[in-house]
Amino acid sequence: MKLHELRDNDGANQKKKRVGRGPGSGKGKTAGRGIKGQKSRSGVAINGYEGGQMPLYQRLPKRGFNKPNRKKYAVMNLGLVQKFIDAGKLDSKAEITEDALVASGLVRRKLDGIRILAKGEITSKVTISVTGASKPAIDAVVKAGGALKISAPLAAASGE
Repeated sequence: MKLHELRDNDGANQKKKRVGRGPGSGKGKTAGRGIKGQKSRSGVAINGYEGGQMPLYQRLPKRGFNKPNRKKYAVMNLGLVQKFIDAGKLDSKAEITEDALVASGLVRRKLDGIRILAKGEITSKVTISVTGASKPAIDAVVKAGGALKISAPLAAASGE
C-alpha cells in the first residue's frame, strides 16, 4: 500500500444533507420541520417546557436546604495513613501536616481542609495536624501513642 492509495472505508464518510434547497432534494420548503409553530423557527430552546402543563421539576416536592457557604473537606482514613507510612511515603517521626499529606499523594487537594476518619488500623506513633477528625480517629491515634492536633474552625464539630 502506498500513501496515495489511502482512503476511507466505504460508508465512513457521508455527505451532509442540505435542507431547504428545493423540492427535488427531498428536504425542501420546510426542511423537515413541519408547518409553523415554535419548533419550526430558528433560535428556539425549550428544555423542560411542557406546553402549558406543570413541568416535572415544579411538580416534584422540594426538600431540605443547601447551605451556600458550606465547607468541603478532603476526607481520608487512618488505615491509608498507616499504609503510606509502611510504604515510606510518609515520615512517622516528623509531624504529618496537611501539606505533607498532599505531597505524599494521599490526598489530591486540601479543599477547605483535611478531615481524618477512623476506618482502618494505625500502629505507628505519629503526630498528625489536620483541620478535623472524628472522635474515634482521635482515640485510635492516642491509643497508638501518638497525637492528633486539630486546627481551624472544625474543632468544635469534631465529633460528627
